[in-house]
Amino acid sequence: MKNKEIDQLLCDENNHLKKLHKIVKETILAEELIVQNLVNPPLDVLTPGQKLSDKVARFGGSWQFISWFGILLTIWIIFNVLAVGHYKFDPYPFILMNLILSCIAALQAPIIMMSQNRQEEKDRMRSENDYLINLKAEMQIRSLNKKIDVLIEGQVKTLFETQEKQFALLREINEKLENRLINS
Repeated sequence: MKNKEIDQLLCDENNHLKKLHKIVKETILAEELIVQNLVNPPLDVLTPGQKLSDKVARFGGSWQFISWFGILLTIWIIFNVLAVGHYKFDPYPFILMNLILSCIAALQAPIIMMSQNRQEEKDRMRSENDYLINLKAEMQIRSLNKKIDVLIEGQVKTLFETQEKQFALLREINEKLENRLINS
């Protein structure tokens, strides 16, 4: 009878450990899913116009663009200052050059803004994803805390039952010893 009780206590303890292992495995699988989604985000489908605006913004905001544009303007000015006669196609004050620069700025600014708006939308979506991931992690932590509390309560209950049975066994042993001492 006593061996069955001890076996039952050990079985209960093993069941608690199995529950705990199951909770940990489920949590690890959920975290792997989140990490997989973060490492391999869905690809953006871009229209040709969006691709072009990204390329223009990338090139228009680079030192390479500034360098080439500075060289081109310098050549333009030097040529029109040094050229003779009908070769001077844009004499000082370089009205044609100012017109071209204004047109480039007028076209380049909205294209760059389109690219920046798309980037802002991506950043907003990333921020929302971060918030949702943090919220999910917080919910998982709370869930794990509750599960661990339940497991600990079960273990404490099992420990009290085990201790009660041990005291009962000790009382029986003590009674048997006292009976032997009295009988001898």
